[in-house]
Formats: sequence, C-alpha cells, structure tokens
Amino acid sequence: EIDPGQPPLPDLNPADTSEVVCEVLPVTQSHVDDAAGAAVRAQRDWARGPAPERARFVARFSELARQRVDELARIMTLEEGKPLREARGEILKGLNIVDFFVGEGWRLGGSTLPSEMPQTFTYTIRQPIGVVGVITPWNFPWAVPLWKITPALVAGNAVVFKPASPTPLVAACICRLFEEAGLPEGVLNLVVGSGRAVGDRLVEHPGIRVLTFTGSNDVGTRLYEMGARKLAKVCCEMGGKNPVVVMPDADLDIAVEGTLQGAFGSTGQRCTATSRVILHEAIHDEFVDRFVAGAKALHVGNGLDPATQMGPVVDQRQLDTDLSYIAIARAEGLACACGGDRLLDDAHARGYFLPPTIFTGVPRASRLFQEEVFGPVLAVTKVKSFDDALDAANDTRYGLTSSIYAADARMIQRFIDGIEAGMVHVNSPTIGGEAQLPFGGIKATGVGDREMAREGIEFFTEIKTVFHDYTGSARKTNIY
Repeated sequence: EIDPGQPPLPDLNPADTSEVVCEVLPVTQSHVDDAAGAAVRAQRDWARGPAPERARFVARFSELARQRVDELARIMTLEEGKPLREARGEILKGLNIVDFFVGEGWRLGGSTLPSEMPQTFTYTIRQPIGVVGVITPWNFPWAVPLWKITPALVAGNAVVFKPASPTPLVAACICRLFEEAGLPEGVLNLVVGSGRAVGDRLVEHPGIRVLTFTGSNDVGTRLYEMGARKLAKVCCEMGGKNPVVVMPDADLDIAVEGTLQGAFGSTGQRCTATSRVILHEAIHDEFVDRFVAGAKALHVGNGLDPATQMGPVVDQRQLDTDLSYIAIARAEGLACACGGDRLLDDAHARGYFLPPTIFTGVPRASRLFQEEVFGPVLAVTKVKSFDDALDAANDTRYGLTSSIYAADARMIQRFIDGIEAGMVHVNSPTIGGEAQLPFGGIKATGVGDREMAREGIEFFTEIKTVFHDYTGSARKTNIY
C-alpha cells in the first residue's frame, strides 16, 4: 500500500485514448525498499513449508482465475489493445503454464548419486534462493508474469513484481487473485512505476538475490550489468529479429497464412514475432503477391470488436518507434508494398492504429533487416539458394526463434542444425510456446537459464550437495 505523493497517472485505452481504463499511483524508491523488505521478512516462513503446500496456493489462484477468464480478457484488451480472442487465449495459456508449475511442486528435488567413499550417502537438494525481482513487458501482461512468478513461489521464494507501465491493471489483477487465494502477506508485492526509478532500485536493493527480466536488449543489458555488480542471479529474455525462410517446395497456402499470423498477430508486438521473411527467388513474386493481399485484408480495429484481426499499437511511444523505422526504410529507398502510414480515419483517429506494413527488396545491411521494431513492420528479402537463406537468417545479433517452410526433410534438418536460434518451427509460425518446453534464445536475445519447463523452476533454486558418512568412525583419509 502507498500514500499518493503525486497525481495519479491515467492508463489509456490504446484503441480509444479518450477512455481512461484506470488511474495509477506510481511508487517511489522508498516504496520499493518497503516492498523488498516485506518480501525478505515473509520469505523465511514461506520457504519453511513443503513445496506441494506452496503449490496449492498457486493451484487456488488458477481455480479463481478460470472463473473470470472473460472478465480478465476484457481488461487486457482495454489496457493493451489486443483482440479479445487473443486476450482470452493468453489468459488460458497463462493458466496452463501455472498448472504445469503446480505439478512441479511435487517434482522439485535433487538427485542421488553414488559416492566414491564407502558407506557414504551423497545426494543433492534444491532450495529457494530468497527474494526474486520480476520485471515484465506489456505485450503479454498476464502470461509472462505468471511464467516467472509461479515457479518462483513454488520454489519457496518471495517476489517483488514490477510490471511494464502500460499494463498496470492486469498486473493488479494477478496480485489480487493471489491475495484471494490466501497467499501470505508479503510473499508477492507489486510496485508500479517507471523503469529507471522503480526498476533500477529493485535491481539494486540488497534484499533482491534473483532478477528475471523480459524486455528490450538495451534495458536488459543494463540490468544484467547492475545485477552482476552485486553477484545476483540474473535471467534476461530480450529482443528478437526472427526469420521465416520459404523454400520452393513449400506449401504456399500454409506459408502465407502462417507468416501473416507470425508477423501481424498481436500487432507484431511479440518478441517471437516474424520480422524478416527470406524468400527463395523461385517463389518470391507469388508469395509476395499473396502475402500482401492477405495483409491488406486484415481488419485493423478496436480489440473489443469481434471482426478485429489486429488491434492498435500499445501506446504513443511504441507508435513513434514504429513510424521512425518506416521513415528509416523510406530514407533507405526501400519499396513499401502495403501500409506505411498511421490510420487516421474516423474509425481509428482516437487510437494508436498502424496497418500491416511490408517492405520488399530489403538488403541485409538495412536497419530494417537488422534492428528489432516490435510492431507490424516487416522486411522481405530475396535469395538464390538454401545456403543463402540460412546465411541471411543468421545475419543478426539476435537468436530467439525461427521458422522454415519446406517439404524436403534433409533441407529442413540442415536448417534445424544450422540456424542460430533458441527455438525452431517447421512449417508453422515463429510464435508460440508450451509450458513443458524450454523458452528462450541465444546471442543478444538472452542470458541466463531458459524459462518455462523444468528449467523455469530450477532457475529459482540453489543446489546443496550433501555427503552423509554413516561409517560411525572418523575417516583417516579423503580423496578430496
């Protein structure tokens, strides 16, 4: 709880900025200190309980949330802008992840290994680390926080949670549901405010021993450096410049539809969104014609409208970024096949609407080919061979996800072996993940352990190795 030290900030509906979704009282650095202190005090008792008992609180959260899926989805659409069916899908996907980590409460343990010494029992156990700082983005304001918070809690840690500034209401819903589930006071703490003021203090606080972050590469790199200075355990999942490669033997119906989903689903505001399409010259023209036609046919509008297929950009800042990259592409002389201008007609004038935007003939040296935009702006490149396609796909500092559309099994396997990415999709979009599978990337995309799956909970633990000598006498020698 905080005392308002300044006027509340309006949280605007990105589809209609005349509508205030809620008002937010930003916290100060002293409030961050209070939240971290409360977490430190609560964590000791929380960690004493068995993991299955902790998991039951998380299971109760899931039960309560499943009773309010439609309400939560509507809040998300109002605040973040994505179409209602996408918001509902995110709520359900997030709860699937929660349920997976509930099960991990019964599987969280170490291993038993034979000792080289006689009559010695050697094994490992996993224990909580302490207090976890969770900093999350606005594009998946429900699922991403939950795949960080729930494993941290089940593992026995307390959490201080800082959501992205554009989506505080969804974050508040998460915390309120945990409160209703009976989570002890202080185990989960919400702090809302700017990244510099609140996020930096969260990382710097001596009580925060673990940091998990999802966001931009620039911010993640800075937070990683700050965490390293105090030897905190840090996981940063950052940017992507995800390629789709389409070969001559691909099913173009599947390739076009999948690439439309990957590029323009969630308004291109995913770390896994398709942002580069690399086409073999044999199918380039046909693919582009069909793809541009499909992009132009997408209905852009308010996410509450059932007809909407692509919602608004999340806020003015992100819209400015998208428009700046469109200006860069035009300054580089690139051909804009569709889109490129903000929608300002009567149906869109009050929102942050940008249509699907496609640039063709994009060279690998272009900033549009190399830099993450995080919006519905796509670069298309033509190549002469598979080797050229793979080389182009790897020509990026990022390495999150990738996709190939092809039929030749040997070519597909060569792509899987050669692509520099943490995740590979075959004949499907670059987007998506599943709770039981590790999520994350390589190169400038990520540092630290993978998220989700078993790795997603093990990150929030420390290993303790135990040597139990049951000889009943003092050893005269030890090989170590």
